Parts: sequence; C-alpha cells; structure tokens
Amino acid sequence: MLTYDVRIWSVRSRPSKSSPFQLRWRVGPEIHYEVFANSPLADGRRSELMSAVRRGEQFDTETGLPASELRERTSPTWYDHACAYALMKWPRAAAKHRAGIAESLTIVTLVLVSSDKTMPDRVLLRKALRTWAFQMCCTETGVAARKDVQAVPDEESAALAWVAKNSLKVAELGTSERMRAALTALSLKLDGTAAADNTFRRRRTTLNNALRYAVERDLLTVNPLSRIDWDPPDTDDEVDFRHVPEPDLARALIRAVGLQGTRGEHLEAFFGCLYYAAMRPSEAAALGKRSCVLPDEGDEEAWGELVLAESRPEVGSGWTDDGKPYEKRGLKRRARKATRSVPIPPVLVRMLRQHMKVYGTAADGRLFRAAGGGRVRSTEYTELWQAAREKVLSVEEVATPLADVPYCLRQAGISLWIKAGVDPVEAARRAGHSVAVLFRFYAKILRGVQHRANELISKALADQQG
Repeated sequence: MLTYDVRIWSVRSRPSKSSPFQLRWRVGPEIHYEVFANSPLADGRRSELMSAVRRGEQFDTETGLPASELRERTSPTWYDHACAYALMKWPRAAAKHRAGIAESLTIVTLVLVSSDKTMPDRVLLRKALRTWAFQMCCTETGVAARKDVQAVPDEESAALAWVAKNSLKVAELGTSERMRAALTALSLKLDGTAAADNTFRRRRTTLNNALRYAVERDLLTVNPLSRIDWDPPDTDDEVDFRHVPEPDLARALIRAVGLQGTRGEHLEAFFGCLYYAAMRPSEAAALGKRSCVLPDEGDEEAWGELVLAESRPEVGSGWTDDGKPYEKRGLKRRARKATRSVPIPPVLVRMLRQHMKVYGTAADGRLFRAAGGGRVRSTEYTELWQAAREKVLSVEEVATPLADVPYCLRQAGISLWIKAGVDPVEAARRAGHSVAVLFRFYAKILRGVQHRANELISKALADQQG
C-alpha cells in the first residue's frame, strides 16, 4: 500500500565490522532499514529518500521504497508489456487491426533492446514476434498468446527468448533517444525507404496507445511520446495520377478481364464495381443481390443504386476468430450497421443485371464468389488483372506501375467524379471516406477543378460589370 506517512531517522552506528552504519525509516506502521559499509553511503541513501519525500512521493509500506523507485525495480520489460497490450486489444479489434498492431509492436520491439550484438536473424525475429508473441488464439478459458498455447518451433522459441532477455524495461523508455529510435523505425519500410504518411500515423498510434496503457497500468507516470517533437521523413500521400488509368484504358482493362474464360466473365462485373461505383475490393467481395437497387429492364439509360452495408477484408486466418482468411464486418470506419448509398451509372446496371442472369448468386446472396462458393481471393482477381494488363498495355507499359493493381480502378473512378465536377463532399460520401482524406489523396485534381471554378466565377463577375 502507498502512503505519505513517512518518517526518516538519522544514520546511526551499529556494532558491525562489515556494515557499521544503519539507516532506519518508517512507512505507515512498518519499520525499514538498510546497512552500509561507510557513512557517506548511508548519508547518500538518506538524501535519496529525503528527496523523494520533498517531491511529494508516496512510499510503499511493504518494501519501504518511494513509488518511483518501486516502479523502476518492478518494471516489466517492453516485450512483456507489448504482449500484454496485444492480448488486451485482441478481443475488440478487427482482424486487420490485429495484424496492424502486431506489425507495429514488432517494429518497435526490435529497436527497444539493450544491445543488438547477439541478435538473431531479423527476419526470424519478426516472424517469431508477429506470429507467436503478438498473435492470439482462443482457448477454453479465453484468449491467450499463441506462444503460450501451441508448441513454438525451436528457432522461433530461441528468438523470443533472446528478446525476453534483452528487451529494455518499460521504466527505461522515458528518454528522448529511445522514443526517437522507435519513431524512426516506424517511419521506414523494410528496405529502409520512407513509409507512407498514413502507414506511419497508423503505426505511431499503436505505439502511443501501448504507452498510454503503460500509464494506465502504473508502469509509467507520463506518456514519454507526448514530449517528443519529431516529424517523419517527408512523403507524399497524394495519388500518383501517372499510374491511374484514364476512362478509355479503364474500360479496356475491364473488358479484357471478361475475355479470359469463365472466371474472367464471372469477375468482369466485380471490376466494374471497383471503377463505376469506386468500391473497395473488400466491399465488392461482399456485395449481395439485396444491396442492388436496379431500374426496370426497359429503361436502358436509368441509373441504379447500391446500398452498401458489408465488407469482407482479406486477412490471414491467424487473425480472425473463426480461422477464415477474411473477416465479415461493416463498412470501413463506419458504425457496424451503417450503410452507404452509391448511385451507379447505366453501364454498371447492365453489367450487374447480366451477371445475375448468367451466374445467379451464392447461397447467402453474394454476387461474386470463388469456384467453391467462398470469398473471391485477392490472388485470383489479381492474376486476372495482370493478364488483362498484358493484353491491353504495351510491353513497356506493363513494366511500369500504370494500372498495376486492381485498386487503381477505385482511384480512377473517384478521379473521374472529381473531373466531372461532382462536389467534393458528395464524391467523398460516395467513396466512403472523409473529405479530409479526399483532399489529401486527390489534391492535384481538386486544384484543377478549383482553377476551372475560378475561371467561371471570373467570367460571371466580368459579365456583371459589363
């Protein structure tokens, strides 16, 4: 128990040749003492205790130590605390978020060590930390770290033992040097180049929350990260529009997908959703028939609507509760039962109607599915996309990042909306992200739209003056 009821007596002599000086003090009802070989040592210790009293620190009745000294002596290592934090976050975190937490903690843990002279191979260390220390699994009594439930391979076990031995104590993390080293590591990719701003912010949030949890556990008095004035290396989150396909190229690539046999035909409308409705692949994978509000067949020029309510992001089976390689969840950064309405043009209406006529739906109503009925895997639709690139692009273009991943269709769709003059607020709403995100990633196009708007306003003003 901690108390302010402390009394420290003067150093006194005692009949002992090895330690003739004794310091006694009382904490609450308990008497504590230490013996010393000489008077300066005893006086120095008394000064330390008196300084703690003057700082207004509480003392522990059981050990007699000031709270700060007790905290330092009993401090767990960063590795132990990181394991506890990952375990605490697991039950309420989404599968993707769990993997992100493990990634961030792995990066920081490799830096917060006392020495790296005998460090095992870093690739092995990362694997051991990410998939054994910071990955959990369900047991009969609840959630536990995988390393504590399953048999860890010898190499990974040795790597974790090294980390446990060499990890710094949480109480040692308060220095600027330690925190700057951690932030620098979080700001870099594995090849040493700067990570994207969004990646760094996500990783830094994990570190910040883990340190806040240390304060909550009374392992730290303040979050040391709050005192660090540190900016990551400059990166540009803005979409590189040199690699985003223009409308003609986007349509040609989608058609090329449909020409690749039965699977290509089945997924042509999937890619159409990414472009014409600017959907995320995880949203298209979960798209069901009841989410499609299509006009009557007779009206070829009528728009339809998609009412999106579900997403199925792909993630390793070790991060989900049911062991599936994807997670069934609500829309990204939205309340679990929130929906998003996206008007769709006639071309996508026709694609979806034709798809449902030919392929029907899965048992749960999903439009797009793997051959066995499950979620369409990213490996499958990425292979189709790369084959389409090779058919449509020149050999030189295939070697560039032009339309290199299916996600670029979503970027192309949002770009088309902005260029067409759609209000940025409405474009952000349809895309399912904030206006701030829209301006950060599509600033170049938006600046162009603003320039045209300025010209229109100038013309209107000139007409009024005339």
